[in-house]
Amino acid sequence: MGCSRNCGLIAGAVIGAVLAVLGGILVPVGDMLIKNTVHKEAVLEKGTIAFKNWVKTDTPVYRQFWIFDVQNPEEVAVHSSKIKVKQRGPYTYRVRYLAKENIIQDSETHTVSFLQPNGAIFEPSLSVGTEDDTFTVLNLAVATVSHLYPNSFIQGILNSLVKKSKSSMFQKRTLKELLWGYTDPFLNSVPNSITTTVGVFYPYNNTADGVYKVFNGKDDISKVGIIDTYKGKKRLSYWASYCDMINGTDAALFPPFIEKTRVLQFFSSDICRSIYAVFTAEMNLKGIPVYRFTLPSLAFASPLQNPDNHCFCTEKIISKDCTLYGVLDISKCKEGKPVYISLPHFLHASPEIAEPIEGLSPNEEEHSTYLDVEPITGFTLQFARRLQINILVKPAKKIEALKNLEHNYLVPILWLNETATIGDEKAAMFIDQVTGKINLFRLVQIILRSIGTVMFLAFMISYCVCQVKC
Repeated sequence: MGCSRNCGLIAGAVIGAVLAVLGGILVPVGDMLIKNTVHKEAVLEKGTIAFKNWVKTDTPVYRQFWIFDVQNPEEVAVHSSKIKVKQRGPYTYRVRYLAKENIIQDSETHTVSFLQPNGAIFEPSLSVGTEDDTFTVLNLAVATVSHLYPNSFIQGILNSLVKKSKSSMFQKRTLKELLWGYTDPFLNSVPNSITTTVGVFYPYNNTADGVYKVFNGKDDISKVGIIDTYKGKKRLSYWASYCDMINGTDAALFPPFIEKTRVLQFFSSDICRSIYAVFTAEMNLKGIPVYRFTLPSLAFASPLQNPDNHCFCTEKIISKDCTLYGVLDISKCKEGKPVYISLPHFLHASPEIAEPIEGLSPNEEEHSTYLDVEPITGFTLQFARRLQINILVKPAKKIEALKNLEHNYLVPILWLNETATIGDEKAAMFIDQVTGKINLFRLVQIILRSIGTVMFLAFMISYCVCQVKC
């Protein structure tokens, strides 16, 4: 009977050992199955989860605007005073609701090309006012004259047209006009055939971004979504050749299995360049573990601090020999117009830049850019992309509207927050189809190894005790 009991204990120990080994074997096998599943679903081709969400997102994307309403336009124009601003907003639009068009797969290069149509729908319920709200803002056409036409003789001619049109340094415009375009009276008086419509985002509606070409990940999942080439807009082709600033994805997705050490690069046509984000925290988004990647201050640093930004310092005087930081000159891709981008309220910018402006309150929490990415799939489940648009205004003795200015101004026009968060239903579906299955499989691995180890130890201890008694 003692021998029979010993055999039972040994058999139990063997079963425990087998379970422990099976659990151990399942770890690499399970990881391989998870990787294969993710690889399959992350490829940008018909039938995959990634492709469906990439063509047209079901998650609402909103672009919120805060306008800097100038409180003392006469004081600035006459006495070159500090500009007092008061931000008003948010004014919210639904964007990125249109599906990608002209999608063409290339099986030889494993790329997919497409157009991204642009459209914006005003959302009154998410706004503080209407599109007809009026603001005192910089006169976009008049303010850029001295920069575009530095020749005194030409400025003298243009000055007569500015006066004839009764234009000044500042103007009153509705939200709709400022964002999407209006016929400028000064430009309308110019006899030459030029574009007379002006707007911060003109043209936008009924236009398209692209043609883009990205890797579909079919042959190499580590390249999925990454931009291969860019065609179409000459202004972006310029940056591609001059600054090598077109790389990364469109930020909707990244190659899967993201490590915290990875630097996420993504391209934005609004700022004519690629930018990057670094890991800052682990988060839980509606039950889904995500990594938060944040745009670092180094992204807007001076070329002395960040050599990658040398392309965005195009002159030496205003930038103080390229030592100022916090703003990037994108005039090269804005047809020469003196447009500068920064973080909202000049967050992380040199104090000298914001010194001529009153009413700014930079805040890291409200004004930083971040992406919340699910690390296994590489899908972006929440993001907030924030930036500010500024215009450089220079004194011009030949232009009456600008002749009293005593120094340069970098005038903030508006700042925006483009944001989206996965909905509750989509989050539940994501957990069910992706993270839930992965976590269940890993739980089975852990349970098998734990039970097997406990059984092996328990039966071996019992066997030893039994042997001693015998």
